[in-house]
Amino acid sequence: MEYWQKDIETMNREDLAKLQLERLKKTIEAAGNSPFYSKIFKENGITADSIQSLDDLQKIPFTTKDDLRNNYPYGMAAIPIKDCVRIHSSSGTTGNPTVVLHSAKDLDQWANQVARCMYMVGIRNTDVFQNTSGYGMFTGGLGFQYGAEKLGCLTVPAAAGNTKRQIKFITDFGTTCLHIIPSYATRLAEVMYEMGLDPRRDTQLHTVCIGAEPHSEEQRRRIEQLLGVKAYNCFGMSEMNGPGVAFECTEQNGLHIWEDNVIVEIIDPVTLQPVKEGEVGEMILTTINREAMPLFRYRTRDLTCVLPGECPCGRTHKRLARFKGRSDDMIILKGVNLFPIQIEKILMQFKELGSNYLITIETVGNNDEMLIEVELSDLFTDDYSVLQRLTKEITRQLKDELLLTPHLKLVAKGSLPVQDGKAVRVKDLRKLC
Repeated sequence: MEYWQKDIETMNREDLAKLQLERLKKTIEAAGNSPFYSKIFKENGITADSIQSLDDLQKIPFTTKDDLRNNYPYGMAAIPIKDCVRIHSSSGTTGNPTVVLHSAKDLDQWANQVARCMYMVGIRNTDVFQNTSGYGMFTGGLGFQYGAEKLGCLTVPAAAGNTKRQIKFITDFGTTCLHIIPSYATRLAEVMYEMGLDPRRDTQLHTVCIGAEPHSEEQRRRIEQLLGVKAYNCFGMSEMNGPGVAFECTEQNGLHIWEDNVIVEIIDPVTLQPVKEGEVGEMILTTINREAMPLFRYRTRDLTCVLPGECPCGRTHKRLARFKGRSDDMIILKGVNLFPIQIEKILMQFKELGSNYLITIETVGNNDEMLIEVELSDLFTDDYSVLQRLTKEITRQLKDELLLTPHLKLVAKGSLPVQDGKAVRVKDLRKLC
């Protein structure tokens, strides 16, 4: 087994906890220069000396996305703005965008963290790495770009969209690795086959890094089969730098979250109390190795759990289970709590179905109803009896999973909108009053 930083990646748990506490205390001291945290710390009596163990982290109040918006643009900064070298932000479509500031040291640490992730799944400086994520204010593009360069790959900053150009680059440049959104990975494969190309035979692809949107294990396996690759799940968020916060190893059994850079907590999103290891809850993250804009106990809204046991790969950093969804993406329908990922898990089990689907929720009369439209694959048939049996079986499995019965509509391939970026999976058209 090879490691990018063996001493860090395989550090025993006791030493890792000591490192976390040391870095946490230093981060608290530095964050006292932040207009936001200086006020929070004063109101709650928080100092570096008041934190004597990792359990003391719970003395610090949660930080939320609203805190970032309310302190737009520089109220969270812990160093002078003249010492910051980059800013990333969200779209800000619902008010002020959330911004994250970086120093040169922060960017170097982030690049190293992404390189560590890529090296973990077998990517080397001999690889040609193509990045299909957007650049600019979105962190996915530049995060992987700098990580791949740190690793020494020949990089192809293709950016998002223009599928036929992506394919040309893959074939002409001998691309071996991709960073790609799951829904776009299946779209890319479909276009290749439509062009008469078999990616398993006509390209040199062997590894793809997927993330940025929830996806099921079935979706991952479909990507692997279509492209002839190994696909590894990546988790990142701009508030924690971007991609590379957690990443699967070659075991593909949970995402190692790099605890030398963040402290992870899992809480009940309702009671806000810690849950037991193995129980699903909301992930809370604290940065302990970032100087420009540290964040304490940030509510990610992502639902996951810490997997018990050790990983055969030898890395000691905790593993997170596949994300179930987001607490704020949860759909409540007829008193039932459910997540889109549950629906995708069922749909992807049927080879007769394509990868594109749309969930529409609307009020019909006085009742809220769910319609699931899903495209058929190339195995499309106009035999009504076959389609009827297929619809019945899919509906049965969806009912067993969701504990309610949705309306299912099978549509021809290409009928639903296709996005080059994150797929829009849910349209909630319910009346709110």
